[in-house]
Amino acid sequence: MNELSAERYDAWYRTPRGACIGDAEFRLLAGLLQAAAGERLLDVGCGTGYFTRRFARDGRLAVTGIDPDPHRIAYAAAHASPCDQYLVGDARELPFPDRSFDCTVCVTALCFIADERAALREMLRVTRRRLVLGLLNRASLLYLRKRATASYRGAHWHTARDVRALFGGLPAHELRLRSAVFLPGGGAFARRVEAWLPASWLAGGFLAAAVDAG
Repeated sequence: MNELSAERYDAWYRTPRGACIGDAEFRLLAGLLQAAAGERLLDVGCGTGYFTRRFARDGRLAVTGIDPDPHRIAYAAAHASPCDQYLVGDARELPFPDRSFDCTVCVTALCFIADERAALREMLRVTRRRLVLGLLNRASLLYLRKRATASYRGAHWHTARDVRALFGGLPAHELRLRSAVFLPGGGAFARRVEAWLPASWLAGGFLAAAVDAG
């Protein structure tokens, strides 16, 4: 999906498969974030703003989205509400003071950053309470089906062990790992399965990691 235009990328979330996957990922992220209405949230690598808008609308949060791609930021800004705003920037050098945001999310963007630790340090620096990552899970059916496709070219697929090592020595504690998107095909059957399988089973294509900052 990385090679799609901003318009086509965002439209994918309105397809049956995209809606199914987007809903499952958002539920998992929001459940780990546990943000209170009105809190300030930073969305790092926000792309076209799909999750940024959902957190602003469904979570009733004040959300800032940042991404290095000016075309996707322009698309996101054109579709913004009063509760979400956007700027171009690099995850490895975030243009915000320390502890500027109550919470931070980063949804699969870290998978495309070579220096993951540098980006994580920056996210933790600007976060007061909680950081939640959405990652691509190597131990999943999605990896077996999609790892060689153009949409995922250059992506780093993580395991639970990778994530634990990634946070080692950083100012973060209480790591929680969950997963979703066990059947990446979408559809009614996938939605039923998604509702039945426990998020604690780390076999979904979407691997979420939550830590408390500080």
